[in-house]
Amino acid sequence: MASYGTMQRPSTTSTSTLPTTTHPHEPKDTTRKTRNDFKLLFPFNIPATPEAAAVRIIRNLGYFRLYYLLFIWTILFITLLPKRKVSLIFLVAMTAVTCLYLVLLRVVPNSVVLHKIIDRRLVLALLAIVTMVELILTRAALHLFLTLGCGTPVVLVHAVLRVRDDLFVEEEACAAGELVPLRTTSEPKLSDAV
Repeated sequence: MASYGTMQRPSTTSTSTLPTTTHPHEPKDTTRKTRNDFKLLFPFNIPATPEAAAVRIIRNLGYFRLYYLLFIWTILFITLLPKRKVSLIFLVAMTAVTCLYLVLLRVVPNSVVLHKIIDRRLVLALLAIVTMVELILTRAALHLFLTLGCGTPVVLVHAVLRVRDDLFVEEEACAAGELVPLRTTSEPKLSDAV
């Protein structure tokens, strides 16, 4: 007869010892050493030098530029929402024009006119300037400058403190600070190949 979930007590008359039953969730081998290779990665860190901070700002502005732009755009959109309807319409229209231009660049990747003659950075800078002028002309300059004044320091603090997860530096190469060449974790190490 099977008894599920109960343990049988050894009889006192028997001299043989019964094997002890262990809990199924307990480790079977307690003499084995446990390895503590777990490292807790924290994505924010204060840079060691001003040069390291400048390198980190440039790298993070390049890597997170779309997120920073969406952060500032969302703040501007929310500030324009209650009172500046015309400015909001212009902002949304210029966002649509910019998105259409970027989609056109993706759809026609071999176009000489779009990629060689007309520089993408020039077009995006012109669209940003036109958007700012439209916001100033619709009397939303205060909203624009407050948004840029409040959003830019937040973006810069994030860009200084944020350490990217997919990059790492060997510990012996850390003496040069953040200026050492970084590589992604997907690349094999030279010591692993030997």
